[in-house]
Amino acid sequence: MVVATDYGAGDRTDFIMSPNGFSKLGRNPSASAELNKYGVVDIEYRRVPCTYAGSKVRIKIHEASNYPYYLAIVILYVPGMDDVTAVEIYDNDGHEWKPMRRVYGTVFDIVGAPSGPMNLRLQLGGKTGWVQSFKSAIPADWKIGVSYDSQVVHV
Repeated sequence: MVVATDYGAGDRTDFIMSPNGFSKLGRNPSASAELNKYGVVDIEYRRVPCTYAGSKVRIKIHEASNYPYYLAIVILYVPGMDDVTAVEIYDNDGHEWKPMRRVYGTVFDIVGAPSGPMNLRLQLGGKTGWVQSFKSAIPADWKIGVSYDSQVVHV
């Protein structure tokens, strides 16, 4: 089983894989070597519910972020069959939820990120309403490349 995330924009599904990941698609080493010769192959797949033993939904600070002006996040380890369709971040100063822009896949961003620790809420495809963190999901002094427990109570 392979965990794959579609980072592309639009409705086409292309899996762009590292050479190491691509080589794991073969049933054995010689089949993998044969696949590597093609570079691009058609893949049959089916979507299955995601399960991550011992993992909660995590928020990773994307490498394009620029503290404290621009915040981009990647949502990781979402269980089940649902996609994250929207993310909002709570602005403690303005006392309001602000939408984050969906860049692609599970990457969301906001220019002028709120100051202080931040709560998030996620909207999942196939469900109504929001799931949210009840504690700060992102600390005030967030760091690029670090992942944080989302504090989302349930998904």
